[in-house]
Amino acid sequence: MKLSFTLLAAVAAPATRCLTLGSRSKSYNVIHEPGKRELLQDLITWDSQSLFIRGERALLFSGEVHPFRLPVPSLYLDVLQKIRALGFNTVSFYVDWALLEGKPGEFRADGIFALEPFFEAATKAGIYLLARPGPYINAEVSGGGYPGWLQRVKGLLRTDAPDYLAATDNYMANIGAIIAKAQITNGGPVILFQPENEYSGASVSPFPNKKYMQYVIDQARKAGIVVPLIDNDSYPGGTGAPGTGEGEVDIYGFDSYPLGFDCAHPDVWPAGNLPTDLHKTHMRLSPSTPFSIVEFQGGSYDPFGGYGFDQCYKLVNHEFSRVFDKNNLAAGVNIFNIYMIFGGTNWGNLGHPNGYTSYDYGASIREDRYIDREKYSETKLEAQFMRVSPSILETTPGDATTGVYSDSKDIAITPMLSKKAGNYFVVRHADYQSLNSTSYVVKLPTSQGTLSIPQAGGRLTLSGRDSKFHVTDYVMGDYTLLYSTAEIMTWQKFDNRTLVILYGGAGEMHEFALKNAVRVGDSYGSSVAYQQRNSSVIVQFTPTPERQVIRIGDLTVFMLDRNSAYDYWVPVLPKDGSAYGSSVMNPDTIIVNGGYLVRSASVSGATVSIQADFNQTTSLEVIGAPRRASKLSVNGKPTRFKKTADGTWLSTPSIRLPTSVPLPDLRALNWHAVDSLPEIRPAYDDALWTRANLTATPNPRGAPLRTPVSLYGADYGFNAGALLFRGTFTAAGDEDQLLLTTSGGTAYAAAAWIDDVFVGSFAGRKDWDTVIVTHTIPPQPAGSRHVLTVVVDSMGFNENLTPGNDDMKAPRGILDYQLHSTANSTRGPTPITDWKIAGNLGGEDYRDRFRGPLNEGGFFFERSGYHQPSPPLDRFAKASPFNGTAEAGVSYYAAKFDLDLPADEYDIPIAVRFDGDGNAPTYRALLYVNGFQYGRYVSNIGPQTEFPVPEGILNYNGENWLGVAVWAMDSDGARIPGLSLTSRPPVLTSRNKVELVKGPSYTKRDGAF
Repeated sequence: MKLSFTLLAAVAAPATRCLTLGSRSKSYNVIHEPGKRELLQDLITWDSQSLFIRGERALLFSGEVHPFRLPVPSLYLDVLQKIRALGFNTVSFYVDWALLEGKPGEFRADGIFALEPFFEAATKAGIYLLARPGPYINAEVSGGGYPGWLQRVKGLLRTDAPDYLAATDNYMANIGAIIAKAQITNGGPVILFQPENEYSGASVSPFPNKKYMQYVIDQARKAGIVVPLIDNDSYPGGTGAPGTGEGEVDIYGFDSYPLGFDCAHPDVWPAGNLPTDLHKTHMRLSPSTPFSIVEFQGGSYDPFGGYGFDQCYKLVNHEFSRVFDKNNLAAGVNIFNIYMIFGGTNWGNLGHPNGYTSYDYGASIREDRYIDREKYSETKLEAQFMRVSPSILETTPGDATTGVYSDSKDIAITPMLSKKAGNYFVVRHADYQSLNSTSYVVKLPTSQGTLSIPQAGGRLTLSGRDSKFHVTDYVMGDYTLLYSTAEIMTWQKFDNRTLVILYGGAGEMHEFALKNAVRVGDSYGSSVAYQQRNSSVIVQFTPTPERQVIRIGDLTVFMLDRNSAYDYWVPVLPKDGSAYGSSVMNPDTIIVNGGYLVRSASVSGATVSIQADFNQTTSLEVIGAPRRASKLSVNGKPTRFKKTADGTWLSTPSIRLPTSVPLPDLRALNWHAVDSLPEIRPAYDDALWTRANLTATPNPRGAPLRTPVSLYGADYGFNAGALLFRGTFTAAGDEDQLLLTTSGGTAYAAAAWIDDVFVGSFAGRKDWDTVIVTHTIPPQPAGSRHVLTVVVDSMGFNENLTPGNDDMKAPRGILDYQLHSTANSTRGPTPITDWKIAGNLGGEDYRDRFRGPLNEGGFFFERSGYHQPSPPLDRFAKASPFNGTAEAGVSYYAAKFDLDLPADEYDIPIAVRFDGDGNAPTYRALLYVNGFQYGRYVSNIGPQTEFPVPEGILNYNGENWLGVAVWAMDSDGARIPGLSLTSRPPVLTSRNKVELVKGPSYTKRDGAF
């Protein structure tokens, strides 16, 4: 076989994303330009400095979560509690229209697609929500969230084209009403609403289209949305900002992805990518609203053929968070949403072509909900500090300086100054790329004048890619730090005592001074030294793994190294039964030292109750228990403790962890197989296929046709997964070439057969989405009748970031074909007629309403429902994917296995792993678990080989059905070299019980073919 390839087009890289926050003043219940905009409610208001929640100034520390990427509603609370444990108070979420209105006019938001369980989990966790339902969301999902049937809308998407606007009405009315019921005004968690997404530029179409934006805003208001409207410009361009007229939102925001998405070089921080003019940009674009970054880089997407999300995590790791997050905070950002904080999974074909099944994103919380990444702990330190530092909302950010507040020109310091509250100084390297260790002295303004610090001698150190908050005149209840070079994790007032936790890098010298300090009571620690100067106590220390302590009056200062600080948790105590607590910025808490995760805490009578997870045997220290308390409960069990010299409670909970996880050997399962490409067999009957009879396409992006009839999947309602085509021809006898132009999105594949003879395939390239393949074909007798069968693996629809391009409408299927003779070039191509097309059974009348419109494609086993639990094995043959097949084609393998895991006690993330073999033939595999498509493996492109499957999709205590479709791309067939179940170490957990998502099992499908 001889193949030639011609690249026609490549999908553009997905759009970048970004965030913004702002400064604050003391006025309350102020709305931007109240004369221009009616205040629809009084619970969420704002001024130029910040948002107010019930009259309290609030800095929103938020993370992005997409509930549709975790189709196990009982796990929502687990994820949201992990985010709340960071110190975050908000989560932003998208809604994927394509999953809710797979057929025009039929809106379905029930079962695993219902939003109410997500809202309930947010309320239980004490998390506010920023709702971002689209209709366009980007989000690295198929079509950017647009359902495939929009390919048949002639008007430009994301414009005021009447047919496009009409197409959005049903969705926006329904999703808007659902979100409206969950607003804070109705006792729910939703406090902000975003009516469009990254609407920041256009090609061909007029921009900004204010009539369009106003229509989108009106849709939200008509649906009952009364909370403030916010937007997220792709870059700081000012589109939609208040004061720009029709189509403006209440609060302007933008996105920022400063390191980009180069996971190939995770150690490289390109020069000039740290934005140093953020505050000036905000003041230029939207000075009357809080400074909002609605998407700030929390990881990176990774395409097929990429480098894997562990590499992406290295790019945007804990060092990135230290430097870039604090740079944002130094600029006054106060609505700060990190994209993503938990990514989840592109299960069931919901992803776009430039991304694979995993959407881990290199986020703080892994795809399988594990929290072993250092970025999680680093972000926790930052968020906890902001939560107890409301005075930062009273400051005015300044420019980054060198040589002003420091004696070293290698050090840049950004001041945040206030005449009434304390001052904040963010320290980093002037060259933010620097890996050097730099010593310096600071000269900081305080209420006692400008001081050269350290006052007691020595020099401070900034090591490598690091950034620090130094503070002056920082108020902690009844006490004030005159200054501190050590960073503050938290401070709390307990009864008549106050505790502050300071930390720094191991081996760095730090100094702090306490104003109006009485005599030092006692101290311990190998490096602690102090002196009285004027009315202050000056303390120096060098962080060590051992906690160091000093007591001054009824103030206790814990001095930690950073790694030790990671082990501290500050759970919010509920107030009047509400998990939101007594305050947004400085709620009542206790402090817990130890444990893998502390989810929550409460005090009832004499009992302190803690819900915590453990991944090892460890002590648990409770700090700040009320004086009236005398009992400790850990995960509902009474737990003994002893009081330490510090007045804390020290306990050793009973922790038993399994030494191993009993998982079945997949090779040993009783595998069965069915041919899933019967279409090429001589006796196959395609009478039930959809006739491809459109002589013109309704898709303007695909017009004019280059074929006699449209061979675009979406023209016939097939919008996800594999597409199959059959056409017939009568041979002239001299045909020797078949030219096929197919399109399926980047990394797609296509293959062709004439009758049952394999003609050839295009096995895919990581950045090719439309390809001309020239196949050499065997001669056929003149006058003989034949069937051409073509399979195209559609990878989803392109996103539609730029209005006017209508990228989402790029068709999937066959764009052109020619069957001809190279020896007889004067004769035209041999006609191919009677075309038929097959996709998922029913197309937009999809059969599996439970798993949604995208979960199935057009392969025979999918159309028949054999991927669902308990398939009819009597129609299968005994065969194993480890043995495979000896010819090109598609085989579906199914096997049953049982799990018996202690899921009520332990969280045990499980994944299915494909093991590669450099000598194995090229193949693709679709992984189905209990009817859910949970993996798309591409052996020749990668990079993903391990596919996490959450509990709830997997039945941890009972029967499971595993299905693997193997598409052999070569004439000599393919086998799976290795397939296994793997798990992470179990975590003793206090999460809620996970409910099995029990979708329908196999039943014979009417009309299946």
